[in-house]
Amino acid sequence: MNNNIFTLRELAQAMRSERKALGFTQADLAKKAGLRRETIIQLEAGENISAHTLLQTISALGKCLSINDARLDYDQLKEAFSEI
Repeated sequence: MNNNIFTLRELAQAMRSERKALGFTQADLAKKAGLRRETIIQLEAGENISAHTLLQTISALGKCLSINDARLDYDQLKEAFSEI
């Protein structure tokens, strides 16, 4: 399963999905993260929020942030171009 997120829209969708999977309302998540519900609404709309707010929300969902190398290695490039 690919969990890579490259855009604010993808981040917003992932955060909303995680919240719903945990059975939280926006108000529940806001309270758990120490934020206002309006902030969760902004996050789920893909609006620009602070890194601090993002990390608070991720933590409240019981998740963590990971930074991965999205570049293809030689074997992946070779396979991608062999299909053309």
